[in-house]
Amino acid sequence: MKKISFTKMHGIGNDYIYIDCFKEKVDNPEYLAKIMSPRRTSVGSDGVILICPSDVADAKMRMFNLDGSEGKMCGNGIRCVGKYIYDNGIAKKETLTVETLSGIKTLKVEAENGKAVRLTVDMGEPIFKPCDIPVKYDGERMIDAPISVGGKDYRITAVSMGNPHAVVFCDDVQSLPLEKIGPEFEFNPIFPEQVNTEFIRVIDRKNLEMRVWERGSGETFACGTGACAAAVAAVLNGYCDKGSEISVHLKCGTLTITYADDSHIYMKGAAEKVYDGVYEYES
Repeated sequence: MKKISFTKMHGIGNDYIYIDCFKEKVDNPEYLAKIMSPRRTSVGSDGVILICPSDVADAKMRMFNLDGSEGKMCGNGIRCVGKYIYDNGIAKKETLTVETLSGIKTLKVEAENGKAVRLTVDMGEPIFKPCDIPVKYDGERMIDAPISVGGKDYRITAVSMGNPHAVVFCDDVQSLPLEKIGPEFEFNPIFPEQVNTEFIRVIDRKNLEMRVWERGSGETFACGTGACAAAVAAVLNGYCDKGSEISVHLKCGTLTITYADDSHIYMKGAAEKVYDGVYEYES
């Protein structure tokens, strides 16, 4: 039997198992994600995130979905990574940098009693070019475009925040049968690398309600990159204003997103530690 130490953390309900690779050696993170993530029969999470040494930043983040697939970026996850490296003294400073497969991200820490409680992440600029999202589409940008999914017509706005997103605006998100609709979007052939899908109800010009289906994980309580994509799509479709704070309301909390005048996306939200543990497993 092998043993590995971990920390359970969440960002407004988007929970991951965090492994400190400054201390631990992980040879097969895909396997760990598959065996540690199932709820009721294991630790339970939306996946596993490794916090690793970096030559170019304060730390490097690698994230793995519960099906073992590696993702490029996780908005709620990176806030928790920032909290971990701040709280544990890996980098005890107000401005942190984290290396990801989507580039180096900068985080601003709000601390109380020596612990990070909220973090603001510069998520960079959204990507609209279809081949870079990627999505199969002939136009320059896929904004409010018609698409048939599962025999039903939708209008979507496609955005990448380092990972692909399809944003759908609708009158009611709570009654959607997401277990059925989500996979139909995720595996639609127009998305060659699958897609995260956000279903959005516009409350007013500063508030959005969101449910999300994440590729490789299913419905999650929150998605940071998805909230960013939703805010961008709301601006592009005329529902919200660029440069204003937009509150994206999810199942377990709210993220504050600003699509700034410099075209960068800034995401602010909480990060919370749940507990430390040791997991035993057969390799």
